[in-house]
Amino acid sequence: MKSINELSALPVSTSLLADDTVEFHAARILLLIGLCGTSHRIDGLTKLAKLDFFVRYPQFFDKVCITLGENSESVLESVESSMIRHHYGPWDHRYYEVLAYLRSRGLIQIFKEKNTYKFKLTDIGKKRMRKLAKESSYENICEQMRRVKKVFGSKAGSTLKRLIYEVFEQEVSQKSLGEIIE
Repeated sequence: MKSINELSALPVSTSLLADDTVEFHAARILLLIGLCGTSHRIDGLTKLAKLDFFVRYPQFFDKVCITLGENSESVLESVESSMIRHHYGPWDHRYYEVLAYLRSRGLIQIFKEKNTYKFKLTDIGKKRMRKLAKESSYENICEQMRRVKKVFGSKAGSTLKRLIYEVFEQEVSQKSLGEIIE
């Protein structure tokens, strides 16, 4: 994964996707913590990953809402950035790099209470998150995050993990570790 700041060193003919840049993922995670968290905080890496899964995979969000009898529907139509099957369900190997990037820029605080890592926006992070949320290009993903929070915001990460394994047995649970979730 590259930073936008490193792109000038690449040949002009190099193909590049937004998915290949750390800033693309950092913006989404900053919005996720701010919009899906409680008081601009998400408790647990598992919860962060599972909320992110339902934001990134609108068809899975729609299916689980139907299963739970929730009256909610995705505003997004397709997967913008894929995740893989990991020990604890859907996962993105870039989380560690993206979280370190956000922390190094003073946008989030990461602290540990007992066995749980907590991710909280700093004052600067809140300002940047609000600015991003006002951008028209983030309108749909922000609305998706609000819907995900409404349905899953109060649930623990372990509860979300179990729910994903139960509802999406074939799509997630039966995949090999490291296999892309489609």
